[in-house]
Amino acid sequence: MLPPVPDLRDYGLSPTNGFLPETLPLARLPDPYYNKWEAIVSNLQALVLSRRLRGIIANLPVLSTVGLENEAEWRRAYSLLGFMLHAYVWGGDAPADRIPESISIPLLEVSAHLELPPVATYAAVCLWNFKPLFLDEGIDNLENLSTLNTFTGSMDESWFYLVSVAIEARGAPIVPLMLGAMKAAQEGDVTSVTQSLRAFAERLTDLTTILRRMHESCDPTVFYHRIRPFLAGSKNMAEAGLPRGVLYATGTGTEEYRQYSGGSNAQSSLIQFFDIALGIEHRPTGERRVNALHVTAGDPSQRHNFIREMRNYMPGAHARFLEDASRASNIRSFVVERQNEELSLAYDACLAMLSAFRDQHITIVTRYIITPSREVRARSRSRSPEAVRQRNNIAVASTKGKPQAQKGTGGTALIPFLKQARDETGDPAVHSWTKRFMKRQVRPDGENRNRHPNDLVEDVEVKGLAGSWTMDDEFGGICSY
Repeated sequence: MLPPVPDLRDYGLSPTNGFLPETLPLARLPDPYYNKWEAIVSNLQALVLSRRLRGIIANLPVLSTVGLENEAEWRRAYSLLGFMLHAYVWGGDAPADRIPESISIPLLEVSAHLELPPVATYAAVCLWNFKPLFLDEGIDNLENLSTLNTFTGSMDESWFYLVSVAIEARGAPIVPLMLGAMKAAQEGDVTSVTQSLRAFAERLTDLTTILRRMHESCDPTVFYHRIRPFLAGSKNMAEAGLPRGVLYATGTGTEEYRQYSGGSNAQSSLIQFFDIALGIEHRPTGERRVNALHVTAGDPSQRHNFIREMRNYMPGAHARFLEDASRASNIRSFVVERQNEELSLAYDACLAMLSAFRDQHITIVTRYIITPSREVRARSRSRSPEAVRQRNNIAVASTKGKPQAQKGTGGTALIPFLKQARDETGDPAVHSWTKRFMKRQVRPDGENRNRHPNDLVEDVEVKGLAGSWTMDDEFGGICSY
């Protein structure tokens, strides 16, 4: 017997806003004691540009976290300190590998309270970093959203975060919807499960539509060169200048270097919940399926993979919810057992829509990472190393050496990871035709050709504003789903 379906209220989650906070994020900490933090982050762009940020932070007093009175204040403090941390590390010609006590001590305390690592996670820059322009309008509308803080002060950076916020808000109703479907499956209610899956598929198309709007106000060149470097973590960043990671000074004399992934949309609990609800299993990148006919519901395996690792970068309550939802996941097994045509079609439609969402993200990664990286690499070949003074960061490191050596902001090889995640989305499909369709290969002449489900090697050609390009064997980094 499966465990009971989790109740959102037990995890502090909202049936309306999902993983976004039920009350809007604070635009400012109310206690004047924290005005120094607020002043630094509100002037972050000028301080980085004038090269005064590191000196000001180094001379900042260590502020106590005793004055943080509620969860909203703890979240605001975490976001502020995360922005300060990443600007301090990446806001110079070379990255700083030692974090002063003025940041590290309060950040470690705040992170422990929220059960998060001491870095600028997806929660810091997206979930807790927005405000509506008009309170009487929905936060799932991009035209009604604004960011609280950014590294660059650019519209491009704000838009990049807000697309994710709008996806979280528009997708929030899916969470109680699919929890209800799990309960209906336990009760053997085929009609209710079918209706829920149809609603799920329709809502997924809305999320893909929002994701397609990324290009409207976020320029790929600005993102690659100006925004992306600040999002990088300290894990697998040797070529970017952090061979050991970063050291969080605490004054104890026992500090050690730590390595963390940077902000990544793989840290979105919403997207991981979709996989759990549909019984999609993700394996470590490069690992093939042992048995094409066997798919495990949820994620009971404890094997290491990037998606599961990203749960360590979610607020503690969010990660616990996903674990409990994984144990209760029963939709896929219910669909297989019932062998109902309408139920099966609705389930396969959800897989197809989620796969389309991931296809769109691959297109964005290629446009925003792969193409700019190739352009920079081509230019770098035509000039000597002394021809231009460059900073050392993830954007510069991505142009060094072989393409296979590139890493994303989360410290992982991104295109192979995204392609495998997309392919695995179709693995649980019930109808054999659906499986063949979702495993299709797009050939340069436009002819579709089916491949064996276990064959993850594809020649995928994507067409977009930057022209045509192939994505095979390319590595890059964007905040990834």
